[in-house]
Amino acid sequence: MLEGVMFLWFLLAGISLLFVAIDIRTTPESPVLKWGFVLFTAYTGVVGAFLYVLGCREPFPGLHERYVAARWRQTLGSTMHCVAGDGVGILAGAVLASVLALVGPAEVIVEYVLGFAFGWMIFQALFMREMAGGSYSRSLTGTFIPELLSMNLLMAGMVPTVMVLRMLIASGTDPLTPAFWFVMSIGLLVGFVIAYAMNWWLVANHLKHGMMTVRPAGKFGAMQDHDDGAGAHYASHVTHDAAMKANPAPRPPVPVMALVSFAALAGGLAIASWFGAG
Repeated sequence: MLEGVMFLWFLLAGISLLFVAIDIRTTPESPVLKWGFVLFTAYTGVVGAFLYVLGCREPFPGLHERYVAARWRQTLGSTMHCVAGDGVGILAGAVLASVLALVGPAEVIVEYVLGFAFGWMIFQALFMREMAGGSYSRSLTGTFIPELLSMNLLMAGMVPTVMVLRMLIASGTDPLTPAFWFVMSIGLLVGFVIAYAMNWWLVANHLKHGMMTVRPAGKFGAMQDHDDGAGAHYASHVTHDAAMKANPAPRPPVPVMALVSFAALAGGLAIASWFGAG
């Protein structure tokens, strides 16, 4: 039964990945988010492809700007970007932990550190540095807190999910088996769901970007970063810092949401520990 479920999952994941990888080439989205959707679909299979069509794929020529301006689509782009980048490091950490025979807290620490490092320093700060005026150091500073809060919620959902599934699937800890990748895929998918609410707050308070629109010069406009409501857009030369200064202070304040994120992470780890002890 389980083998059949995994076979169907990977079959649909392969078809979904092929569809997104080909179709997204004509979608007027930022190259970073295009790669993000490809990675996200590799993790989540048909769910990722469905969200790409529903949340990013241009329904008709010239409508992408208005289509992705909705807050829920902006949040989808933000959360997807987080999971896509962090997921690379998390999966690398899971494989490394298996090779080194690390279990429990040691495995979680390796996955967290590698996931956060890749997601923050590469997928966020490096690839999106143009939003900070091209400065990598400024981009590192501006993306640290948003990445930290989002990562905490991602891990809060992923870690207990992986723990529970590994209790049910004996080979779920071996990277050489399909079960390992199935377990990690479901874990990242649950982490995406849990992290969505935090990303909604980050996008609503202009602390994190969502979907964008990038078109060839002279075709419906240039690169645009969207804001919900009036559908306002900003030219790519406007920095992330300048945009933050022009907006009111986040509500609830950042320290409060940071505490919420760490509380959620602690709760997720407690659940995982409880199942592990059982």
